[in-house]
Amino acid sequence: MQQRGFTLIELIIVIVILGILAVTAAPRFIDFQGDARASTVEGLRGALLGGAQLVYAKSAIAGEQGNPTGTANNGAQVTLNNVAVETHYGYPEAEQMTFANLAGWTDITDADWDITLSTDTGGPSTGSTAFTPEGVAYSTTATAACYALYTEATANTAATVTSVTTGC
Repeated sequence: MQQRGFTLIELIIVIVILGILAVTAAPRFIDFQGDARASTVEGLRGALLGGAQLVYAKSAIAGEQGNPTGTANNGAQVTLNNVAVETHYGYPEAEQMTFANLAGWTDITDADWDITLSTDTGGPSTGSTAFTPEGVAYSTTATAACYALYTEATANTAATVTSVTTGC
């Protein structure tokens, strides 16, 4: 009489091989942490855009939308939620972004985000501020780039917020 099927040893070997393949291959296909970090950067981008529009609306009401400088001496600032926000052509000024300043027009906290100003060593270009998830260093290298970049307005263009998530 012939028996068909696998022996117990063969079955165990196949299960072990499948387990090894699953452990090594699954993280490459399922990157939940990177996807989550990229989603939060995209969410931050939306929050910054929405907040900047609120600041611009308040600046337009105050007649400050055409003012190019953000010093308190010439009145290029608006107050939102009891926080004076320095403006540049009506939008928040990039060089003045601190968590205390952001509290006036966004709900961004230092518990979740790091800020890199253009004046910081290795920071973005002048007139820009980078926001990275807490614990992630600002980098423009594609494999490590995970940030939202706020670029202040100019005389001809509105403020922009871009996100780079290739390294998240």
